[in-house]
Amino acid sequence: MTDQTPIRLKSYICGTWNPGARDGQLLRDAGTGAPVATIDASGIDMAEALAYGRKSGAALWAMTFHQRAEMLKALGKHLSALKDEFHALSLATGATPRDGMVDIEGGFHTLFSYSGQGRRELPNTRTLVEGNVEPLSKDGSFSAQHILTPLQGVAVHINAFNFPVWGMLEKLSPTLLAGMPAIVKPASQTAYLTELVVRRIVESGILPEGALQLICGSTGDLLDHVTEQDVVTFTGSARTGRMLRTSKAIVENSVRFTMEADSLNAAILGPDAVAGTPEFDLFVKEVVREMTVKAGQKCTAIRRVIVPRAQVQAVTEALETALARMGVGLPGDEGTRMGALASLSQRDEVRARIRDLQADAEIVVGNPDAVTLVSGDPDEGAFLNPVVLYCDKPGKAQAVHDVEAFGPVSTLMPYDDLGEAVVLSQRGKGSLAASVFTDSPEVAEEAVLGMAPFHGRILLGNRASAKSSTGHGAPLPNLVHGGPGRAGGGEEMGGIRGVKHFMQRTAVQGTPKLLSAVTGRWIAGAPTRDDTHPFRKSLAELKVGDRIVTEKREITLADIEHFANFTGDTFYAHMDEDAAKANPFFDGRVAHGYLIVSFAAGLFVQPDPGPVLANYGVDNLRFLAPVYPGDVLGVALTCKEINPRETADHGEVRWDCVVTKQDGSPVAQYDVLTMVAKTWPA
Repeated sequence: MTDQTPIRLKSYICGTWNPGARDGQLLRDAGTGAPVATIDASGIDMAEALAYGRKSGAALWAMTFHQRAEMLKALGKHLSALKDEFHALSLATGATPRDGMVDIEGGFHTLFSYSGQGRRELPNTRTLVEGNVEPLSKDGSFSAQHILTPLQGVAVHINAFNFPVWGMLEKLSPTLLAGMPAIVKPASQTAYLTELVVRRIVESGILPEGALQLICGSTGDLLDHVTEQDVVTFTGSARTGRMLRTSKAIVENSVRFTMEADSLNAAILGPDAVAGTPEFDLFVKEVVREMTVKAGQKCTAIRRVIVPRAQVQAVTEALETALARMGVGLPGDEGTRMGALASLSQRDEVRARIRDLQADAEIVVGNPDAVTLVSGDPDEGAFLNPVVLYCDKPGKAQAVHDVEAFGPVSTLMPYDDLGEAVVLSQRGKGSLAASVFTDSPEVAEEAVLGMAPFHGRILLGNRASAKSSTGHGAPLPNLVHGGPGRAGGGEEMGGIRGVKHFMQRTAVQGTPKLLSAVTGRWIAGAPTRDDTHPFRKSLAELKVGDRIVTEKREITLADIEHFANFTGDTFYAHMDEDAAKANPFFDGRVAHGYLIVSFAAGLFVQPDPGPVLANYGVDNLRFLAPVYPGDVLGVALTCKEINPRETADHGEVRWDCVVTKQDGSPVAQYDVLTMVAKTWPA
């Protein structure tokens, strides 16, 4: 062990860096055993930290979703420029450079992903409107609309040791996009890397002050002071999670609590994927990768390897050969393929869990007590060779379905038919991730339908997706990360679903006028303004409710026939009177739906150059009644929603378009989407 002075980690609380009141716990380099840092959070007023976050939240609440999304993008760019500094310190956690990319660049990717989704899928407003208007009266004078607004508390994120960067940023991204400040508490073993990233975030000035606080060390009495407006998330052991979830303030205040905990994830080799097939090779490659990336210290790692009984020997031999090439050693060395566990105590924990597994299984690959290294000292570094166990009768076993060895350890188990494999996967009592390697649609269908209720995510691996697949264990920002039962019963990320975890859903009831004022979205019955043609107005002039009611146009048989011949759409209902009458929906030949939409555009469009720059689509198009020759159509086009883009000279405008015929009844309804200049002339 080399001799060096450890750095003293500090918490960032109430706008200042606090070193704690005591000397604190010594943290060591996972590979060399050298001292890295000391950590202590004693003496910090946790109630004050929460109060400071709640007060500071006003700066985030005042921002729109797009402004927060741009903030995440700027943060991702800033941190990406500093990645070499983070990678250098990441080696001390036992992570190889490849492992570091999963943690560090993976975290930055999550920031960018949420930034992009926020700008694409959320409006440039502070309130999120959810779903359609719910009419509550026959005359339309009383309706309801669901909205989501940011909780006015603090999100407390208690994270695990295995991903000190991604683990923070995957929770922080949806939290900040929702408009909620956060307090991050990293696990002590690797907190020095989290602290460095937070320092660089604070120095950047990108986030409003108070949007992010950091606790390095014990949370003390923090959870005694949470309220109904706060959120607590936890990643770690199920035992600790259950203790936190049942703490007094969380229970009494019904505090939202999301847990991501133990997970005995399974990979199933399909009965069709015999040795020699691409699926067999992909399966072995994936099991090896999941066992060795981050030295198996992943909540999504494959713990149970479920294969047809006839393939047990082939799989065992393939794993033994592949794992033998995974040189274990100092994470920064060129010959190393797998680094160290996070600490010597973590290695002791994994060895103890292997002994528990041996109640049901025997070791067939590797020796947990004799470490073979390409570099490093086996006494000073937390090294462990990959270990594969074999359980011959998994249906009668218990430990292999209950015990998680959080390291490079997997248990191989056979099945005799696919139904048995599905049942074995369910024995995990709820998992974050599972995978099935097969090229058979029938196997895929049976496996997924049986496994889905017990898993948060299922990967189907085969030859066609081999090059593009993200693999069994990679959590993606736009997909749910979580699982039922043992896995914690919660969800993280999942795109905009994750943002909503930090917002309150409220049903607002009232008149269309008042609902429109609250939501910033025009609804039928709310006030309108008919003056200048709305297509002549820039975003600086346009208001929600601006409208044009067009002139009328009669639909003739000649129009229908011309449209049919011009477009090639000669469907019988447009061209054959007798056949159309035989159709249960029509009384005779009818106009094309797209003819109606085209004629509607001809009625409402103002053709001169102006602030409307482009039409980029329609949403929710519905044809409500047939249009016959002789019907006379008109259009009411109303500005429904305005979303200026933060970094462009234009924005999106959504228009409510209703096409009616001579008796006033609607025949088509849809939203028209246009790009409109912020000012005109530009």
